[in-house]
Amino acid sequence: MTTAERKDRLYLVRHGETEWSKNGRHTSVTDLPLTPEGERIATSLRERLADRSFDLVLTSPRQRARRTAELAGFPDAVVDEDLAEWNYGDYEGITTADIRKTVPGWTVWANPVPNGETAVQVSTRLDRVVARIAATDGDTLVFGHSHALRALTARWLELDATEGRHFVLDTATVSTLGWDRGSPAILHWNS
Repeated sequence: MTTAERKDRLYLVRHGETEWSKNGRHTSVTDLPLTPEGERIATSLRERLADRSFDLVLTSPRQRARRTAELAGFPDAVVDEDLAEWNYGDYEGITTADIRKTVPGWTVWANPVPNGETAVQVSTRLDRVVARIAATDGDTLVFGHSHALRALTARWLELDATEGRHFVLDTATVSTLGWDRGSPAILHWNS
């Protein structure tokens, strides 16, 4: 099937709230559970996704994404290590405001992450996710994290992963990517 004929959609779900996401702390490898509010909202996703069918359901290996998938009605989501959040290295557990006290203007999109991942490394692994999705005949549902899903969106749109900076993504939201006249497109965002 050529790109012009593709009709498949990619549904992105950011995990429910954790203590660190609530406080704006960078969370990659720290495997935090959902808060009670995060569990409540993740459960509400079940109704929103119930009328859709997916040929592939993937999740990040982190418990916050896996638990969101489970509460949303997808306990058998396939773990894909490539969907892990951007590795924040030395900035794990630290807010952007705190980082900017020593590195003015810092963002994960434009600045180095000491002992963490580069945008190129993140792009490489997310390109594998895009290829896996492209090899699937129908719709795909992905449970993941803010920066990784924003970078995945950029890669879906054939942009540099750092262009994910333009796509703010709230917890426990559903976004839909697809096609418009043969071009990759955002169909719904942060719903």
